[in-house]
Amino acid sequence: MSDSFEMSVDPNTKGNANLIYILYFVGFVVPFVSIAGVVMAYMGKGKGDAMIETHYNNQINIFWKFFLYMFVSVILSFVLIGLLTMLVAVIWYIIRNVKGIQALSAGTPIENPGSWWL
Repeated sequence: MSDSFEMSVDPNTKGNANLIYILYFVGFVVPFVSIAGVVMAYMGKGKGDAMIETHYNNQINIFWKFFLYMFVSVILSFVLIGLLTMLVAVIWYIIRNVKGIQALSAGTPIENPGSWWL
């Protein structure tokens, strides 16, 4: 297995940040797995180098913003636009996670981890 896809439960490692991104994807299939990912991101926050810190911040932001987007989408589903906003939220979630994995594999920080966009 190459270094870019190593996984670890030890904070302050690229493998840990990689594992969290993977848990976020698995969370689509296995309920509540992404909660474990965000807990791991909070546990690793403040313990990593500057590059990994941006990934932990990105992962925490992805989790909470996706939660908010889905909450609003459920409410909007009563007026039939919610299904469209759910689809947009899922696409946003996937793109943010893929970009995070790509940046982590390249060893680069997330440029704007607090962004609401892509």
